[in-house]
Amino acid sequence: MVEAAREPGASEQRPVTALRGVGAALAQRLRRLGIERVQDLLFVLPVRYDDRTTLRKVGELVPGMRTLVQGEIQLTEIVYRRRRQLLTRLSDGSGFLTLRFFHFSAAQQEGLARGTRLRCFGEVRRGPQGLEMVHPEYRRVGDRSEAVEDTLTPLYPLTAGVTQGRLRMLIEQALRELDTAGVRDWLPRELIDGLALPPLRDALRYVHRPPKDARLDVLSAGRHPAQRRLAFEELLAHHTSLRLLRQAARTDPAPSLGDEAGLAARLVASLPFQVTSAQARVLAEVEADLRSAVPMVRLVQGDVGCGKTVVAAAAAARAAGSGMQAALMAPTELLAEQHWRNFRDWLQPLGLPVALLSGTQPARARRSVLDTVASGEVRVVIGTHALFQEGIEFANLALVIVDEQHRFGVQQRLRLQEKGRKLGRFPHQLIMTATPIPRTLAMTAYADLDISVIDELPPGRTPVQTVVVPQQRRDQVVARVEQACRAGRQVYWVCPLIEESEELPTRLGTLREAKWGHARMTEAENRTQAAEETAAALAAALPDVRVGLVHGRMPSAKKDEAMLAFKAGRIQLLVATTVIEVGVDVPNATLMVIENAERMGLAQLHQLRGRVGRAAQASTCVLLYRAPLSQLARERLEVVRGTNDGFEIARRDLELRGAGELLGTRQTGLAQMRVADLMRDADLLPRVQEAAQVLIERHPDIIAALSARWIAGGEQYGRVG
Repeated sequence: MVEAAREPGASEQRPVTALRGVGAALAQRLRRLGIERVQDLLFVLPVRYDDRTTLRKVGELVPGMRTLVQGEIQLTEIVYRRRRQLLTRLSDGSGFLTLRFFHFSAAQQEGLARGTRLRCFGEVRRGPQGLEMVHPEYRRVGDRSEAVEDTLTPLYPLTAGVTQGRLRMLIEQALRELDTAGVRDWLPRELIDGLALPPLRDALRYVHRPPKDARLDVLSAGRHPAQRRLAFEELLAHHTSLRLLRQAARTDPAPSLGDEAGLAARLVASLPFQVTSAQARVLAEVEADLRSAVPMVRLVQGDVGCGKTVVAAAAAARAAGSGMQAALMAPTELLAEQHWRNFRDWLQPLGLPVALLSGTQPARARRSVLDTVASGEVRVVIGTHALFQEGIEFANLALVIVDEQHRFGVQQRLRLQEKGRKLGRFPHQLIMTATPIPRTLAMTAYADLDISVIDELPPGRTPVQTVVVPQQRRDQVVARVEQACRAGRQVYWVCPLIEESEELPTRLGTLREAKWGHARMTEAENRTQAAEETAAALAAALPDVRVGLVHGRMPSAKKDEAMLAFKAGRIQLLVATTVIEVGVDVPNATLMVIENAERMGLAQLHQLRGRVGRAAQASTCVLLYRAPLSQLARERLEVVRGTNDGFEIARRDLELRGAGELLGTRQTGLAQMRVADLMRDADLLPRVQEAAQVLIERHPDIIAALSARWIAGGEQYGRVG
C-alpha cells in the first residue's frame, strides 16, 4: 500500500446519517444523488458558481445580471394577471426592484411585510413595472450591516426534497471534517507529480469554496488545476475499472452458440434484399463472438437506416438455432413493437415464434407470454424495460440485445443480464446504437466492449436535403406540407418543448417558475400542449389533409393506433413530439418539419431526420428556428444542414456539446462523469492510460477504493457495457 493510503480519513467512510440534521428521510433523498457516506458529499461538485461577494445598489442593476441586493420592503401584494402572483417592492434608496413569486404560501406573504429588510440574490430581468427578480433567494437581515460571502457560492445538482441551502450546509460539515480528519489521497505521487496538480484535499477545498478573486471563466470551463486534479482521478478510476472488467470478462464462461439448426444462415438467405458488405462484415464478427465460450460484449454502431436490426435478428436466430433464448430490449413500446413485427416477419417463416412483452399488455396476454418464455417454448422475446422486472424468468437466456443503449440506465441492462446467468454462465450481449460515437470517445468510454461499425447504407437511399428556415416563413412551410400531401407523400411535423410567451396559455408556467419540484411534469405538459395546439392549427389550415397526433402522454394503445394509421397511409400529416425519434419506419414519408430546432442537440436532430429518406424518393427536412440564435445553436444547425454523415455529426457533436449527449444523460455508473469531460480533458487521457497500467501492475490494492469513490457499483456495471 502506498503512503497515501495510510493518511487519516476513516471518518469519510461514515454514513451520512452521522452528520447533524440527517435523519432517515433525508438520507433516502440524498441517496438519489449518490450520497451515502460523508465522503460522497465531498465529491458532489458544483455545476456552477454565483458571485455573492459584492452587494450592489438597485440603481446599478441591468437585465441579465445575477447579483446580490439589499433593501427595505415598501409594499407586498397579491395580483391576478392571468395567474395569481405575489409582488414585493424593494427599495434601497437608489431605486426600486420588484420580487415576483408564482408559488407562495400565506406564511411567506406574511413574512414579506412592509418595513422588513431583505437580502436577495437572483437574476435581474425587465418586467412590466421595471426591473424585477423572479423567485429570488432571500433572507431577512437586521438593521446592522451584515458581511457578504467571502467565497464564491457553489450551486450543486439537486433532487426533490433537497434544497441548495440544505446541501451546502451538509457539504460544509463534510469540509470541516476534511480540515480536521483529512481525506485519503489514493493516488501515488509518481502518478501526479508530472502533471503539476494540487493534492486532493486542496483541490476539494478549492472547488467547493473558491476565493472571491477566482476566475469564474476558468472555473466554468473546467480548466482550473483543482478541477483537473479531480478529473484526472475520475478518468483514472473509470479507465482502470474498465480495463479490469474487460480482463475479468474474458475468464467468464458463456454458452457457445453453434446454431446447429442453421437458422441464422437461413434468415440471411431469405431476406428480400441483399445485405451490404458492412453488414456482412459485422455479421461475421458477431458470429465469431457467439461461437466462443467467452461472453460477447459488442457494441454495434451505425448511422440511421444502416441495417443494425438485421444483425440483431441474425444473432437472435443463432441463439434460437442453438436451442437457447434471445431477448431484445427497446427503449419505447413503439420501437419494441416495430422490432417485434420485423423479427416476426423474418423468423416465423423459419418456424420460430417471436413474443412481445410490454408493460401495457392485458393481464391474460402477458401471463401467456411469461409462461411460454419461462418454459423455453418461445426462444425470441422482444420488449421494453418490462423484460427485467421481477417475476419474469427465462428458461435459458443466452443473448441479450439492447437497442438504443444510451437510453437505458446501466442498472436496467444489468438486471436483464442477470436473468440469463444460469449455472454460472453469462449471456452474450449485443448493444446497438444509431448515434455514432467517434472512435476516440468509444475507446475511452466503452473500453470494455468490442466495437463494430456499419459504415454503409443500403443502396437506393436518396440523401435527405436539409433546409434551415426562420419562423417568419412558417406559412411557406405549411404550403410545402400541403403540396407534399397532394402528391401522395406523407409528412412529419415535430414539436419539441416550447417557451412560454404572451400568446400561449399560461397554465403551463415556465421551467424557471416550476423549479420547486414541478419541472418534469410541466415539461411533459408543455410538449403535449405544443403538439395538440399545432395539430389543431394545421388541421384548420389544411382542411383537405388527414392530420394525426402522437405524444408521450397518450395511452400506448392510442399512440400505436395513430402510428399504424400513419404507416398504412390513412394519416397524411403526423404531428408528434420527439417520441418518434427512433425506430419508426414509413418509407412514404418524404418531408419532416422540426419546430424550435435550435433547442435540440445534433444527435437528436440527426435521429429525427432519419425518419425520412428511407426510400428512393427525394426527401427534405425543414428546421424551423426562432431568432435570435445563440452561437452554439447556429453552429448546430449549420452542421445538420451541411452533412448527412452520422459519424461526422457525432464528431462535431462531441466538439460542441461534449460526451454527455453522445453517451446519454440517463447512464448511471461507468458512462457518467461527475467532473471529467472526455473532450475537454482529452489531453489527460494518454497519462490516464499510463497511470492505469501503473496501478494494475504496482498498486492493485488501491483500485477498489478508487473505483468506490467515483463509480457507484462500478464492479457490476462493467459487465453490461
